[in-house]
Amino acid sequence: MQLRYTYRLYPNADQRQALARAFGCARVVFNDGLSLRQQAWKAGEMAPPRFRSRKDNRQAIRFTKNSRFKVLDDGRLRLPKIGDLEVRWSRDLPSAASSVTVIKDAASRYFASFVVQITQDETLPTVDSEVGIDLGLTHFAVLSDGTKIATPKFLRRAARKLKRLQQALSRKQRGSQNRKKAVVKVARTHARVADARRDWQHKLSTAIIRDNQAVFVEDLCVTGLGRTRLAKSVHDAGWASFTSMLEYKAARYGRTFARVNRFFPSTKMCSNCGRITDKTALNVRTWDCPCGATHDRDVNAAKNVLAAGQADNPNDRGARVRPAFALAPRCETVTHPDAACSTRGVAGIPVL
Repeated sequence: MQLRYTYRLYPNADQRQALARAFGCARVVFNDGLSLRQQAWKAGEMAPPRFRSRKDNRQAIRFTKNSRFKVLDDGRLRLPKIGDLEVRWSRDLPSAASSVTVIKDAASRYFASFVVQITQDETLPTVDSEVGIDLGLTHFAVLSDGTKIATPKFLRRAARKLKRLQQALSRKQRGSQNRKKAVVKVARTHARVADARRDWQHKLSTAIIRDNQAVFVEDLCVTGLGRTRLAKSVHDAGWASFTSMLEYKAARYGRTFARVNRFFPSTKMCSNCGRITDKTALNVRTWDCPCGATHDRDVNAAKNVLAAGQADNPNDRGARVRPAFALAPRCETVTHPDAACSTRGVAGIPVL
């Protein structure tokens, strides 16, 4: 299984200039190749082009083994034509890296992302518990055992500071150095929000995978919900990244993970008798079934997700099957998050 380990880099002034030239060279080569694909696209072939720009907030360049990058004994990362860069090692690499991608994000931070091959068996001991998860906005997640996890609302908590910084940005003259500095300040605040959300989701997903042999979630249409009046709250919740973490961690540690069809009536179905009731308003959090059961809306949905997942994922004997390793979709070396990439939507590498 391939995994990605990412560490913070601290290049000096000369190394930052060398990296900027390297980003530019990679961008030129990419755009030259893409211009050929553009001609093919005009000729009717399937290759929609999207050029990279030096103004993109994210710049990246990938070094493979052929480039002879090296991690030195003193912990520095030696890159060709760049030099020896200081790395903040938060943990050791489990094996020799097959490639490293140097990334500069919108907040002017540099990272080194190593791709390594995991060969040892990391399967966790078998446990008896299985869980269904209902994701929402009132609570970030409600588990089928009745546990309710509050929504942290990282973006909402930073809204006042972001508003002040964005107002200051709007007053800066376009093209000025002060505007560039203001853009970086806004990007750094967004980066802190994203880092806090990612750290919290990693801890939660690890705990859920560790404590349960099988995990089932509803396949939500996040793209569609992102177009509604709840868009800001939906994006702040980060359901897609959380479920992706559950999926690749389940594959890594020998757990079962499955998504339940989004059209499954988990909220309207009674988890006791199976009766499907009429659609209820969102402000109705509890409801009574004619069979006599009283349901918490979210806990009932989580129980139904668990039951549907168990029904769809047994083997011939009704026992749990360890899933094959699956790689979470993630594009590695694009400069812009929407840039053309042949691996988007296919097999990528999860970030650790």
